[in-house]
Amino acid sequence: MAGAPLVVLEKVNKHFAGYHALRDVDLTVAAGEVVVVIGPSGSGKSTLCRTINRLETIDSGRILIDGKPQPVEGRELARMRADVGMVFQSFNLFAHKTVLDNLTLGPIRVRGRSRAEAERQARELLTRVGISEQAGKLPAQLSGGQQQRVAIARALAMDPKVLLFDEPTSALDPETITEVLDVMRTLADTGMTMLVVTHEMGFARSAANRVIFMDAGRVVEGAAPAEFFAHPSSARARDFLSKILSH
Repeated sequence: MAGAPLVVLEKVNKHFAGYHALRDVDLTVAAGEVVVVIGPSGSGKSTLCRTINRLETIDSGRILIDGKPQPVEGRELARMRADVGMVFQSFNLFAHKTVLDNLTLGPIRVRGRSRAEAERQARELLTRVGISEQAGKLPAQLSGGQQQRVAIARALAMDPKVLLFDEPTSALDPETITEVLDVMRTLADTGMTMLVVTHEMGFARSAANRVIFMDAGRVVEGAAPAEFFAHPSSARARDFLSKILSH
């Protein structure tokens, strides 16, 4: 059951050197909701994710996280980023640190936890994502699917209010995609607020409360998965689905 608005975008615009990446985007993600964002390449999906975590600044409009405007810099921004976890396409783990150290660094430095507390929670999270035996290894010693599960556990270690996933399976081989999607489905079932940019339509159908379709920087439509996949309301979404669902 979705709760109060947790992430709110109002008339958000973003340009890159003359390219209009986000065009008047309005979007609300409620607490406990799983929103999957789909659309063709270049439609603004990843930019949307990155603006919510303020990895990209916006040109106009505003973004609220749990009722508060995004901080511009400093400690407030670090705190906001701790509340808005991000899982990237390319894992972005610290290559020279063990899996356990990857998970404990943020909670110790940003949340002020003791090492013992951070390590206890880290080990619990590694068990939760199915890789408890990998705690002492370096990322390079793990498969892509294992690295992505470490990245998810690392994001969870900060006790975020919302988790953003930017195409988390696109760098993985088919066998390990399933491992990662299973972890994400389990998270969705526990009531974690999630915004997921993905090409995995099976995940969108089974785990999303709402599917958002983007094209050319705009949110074209959004609906519950059953409704969206059976009866897309825009010609652009119908065309997109006809191409990807026929393969």
